[in-house]
Amino acid sequence: MKAALDATPLTLAKGGIRRYVLELSRALAEQFPEDDFTLLSDQPYPAPEEAPPNLRTGRLPRSSFERRWWACGVQRVMAETGAELFHGTHFTLPWLPLQPGVMTLHDLSPWRDPRWQAGATFVRRRAPYLIRLGLATRIITPTEAVRREAMSQFGIHPDRIRAIPHAAAPHFRPTTSRPGRRPYFLFVGVNEPRKNLSMLLSAWREVYRRLGAELLLAGPRRNDGTVIASEPGLHVLGEVPEPDLPALYSGALACLYPSLYEGFGLPVLEAMQCGALVIASRDAAVAEVAGEAALLLDAANAAAWIEAMCAAAAGSGNLPALRERAVRRAACFSWERTARLTRQVYSEALSKFGG
Repeated sequence: MKAALDATPLTLAKGGIRRYVLELSRALAEQFPEDDFTLLSDQPYPAPEEAPPNLRTGRLPRSSFERRWWACGVQRVMAETGAELFHGTHFTLPWLPLQPGVMTLHDLSPWRDPRWQAGATFVRRRAPYLIRLGLATRIITPTEAVRREAMSQFGIHPDRIRAIPHAAAPHFRPTTSRPGRRPYFLFVGVNEPRKNLSMLLSAWREVYRRLGAELLLAGPRRNDGTVIASEPGLHVLGEVPEPDLPALYSGALACLYPSLYEGFGLPVLEAMQCGALVIASRDAAVAEVAGEAALLLDAANAAAWIEAMCAAAAGSGNLPALRERAVRRAACFSWERTARLTRQVYSEALSKFGG
């Protein structure tokens, strides 16, 4: 098989979708050395480091014709590589269905609340047409929760859509944290409205008043320039180099994830893989990923979050046992498994295309 994958998310410096494309493409090439995989985009992007020889990067557009990427350019470059299938890794596909198309719907946040994804107008308008016109031969979601939601939202037949979970990178594992650091809670993610940080900060301030446990916020700033200012006990770290995250996860009293809505919730899995205690919202996708290995709370119930953080700081109840469950649960996810299941969807798309 020769498949092309949309590499546009690799133009981003950080983020779960960038991680998805990077890890999936590498795992596909490693798991299926007899296949060829090409990363394509109309924008410059860094090539994956230490990529297997059957994972290649395609060329950029060379003319005004090819710069009409989704209408014309991508098909010309695909023809040069001999690609039989295109995987739209970020909600989009070519307009001309000359080959089967597989689309990944990471979540439905662009349609749930426009304030959550202010820059998603292109996706919000285009993806429904691609789905309803049948240009997506097969659709992938990261959880069953998103799969059910997508079927309801877009009228997708169950046979056309598969839930294939993501995974955390293997370097996320239990490790020693920096000595001398005061007890702290950790949040990892972008400061955006659906992450529910206003509730979290309000609840944490009460915990800090009682116990003095600090809060670390790790993640990029919002695109609209909104900034959370540091205050006593609150440390706004900004983007943390990925090699430094396992120690932060491992050393936290608990990793907090109060999100109002997720498609998967990768920081939850990363924290679990590091043996951290996870306190998260009861969002359907997060609950699916965490299973019974995290403490799940109502995202709006600040009192419950205060109680849970106080219990975590005291090490009371069955919370310490959740750390052991977390490591076992996280072992159920791997990029190798994700690649195998994705390759099955590619085969389905090829067999059903035009039928």
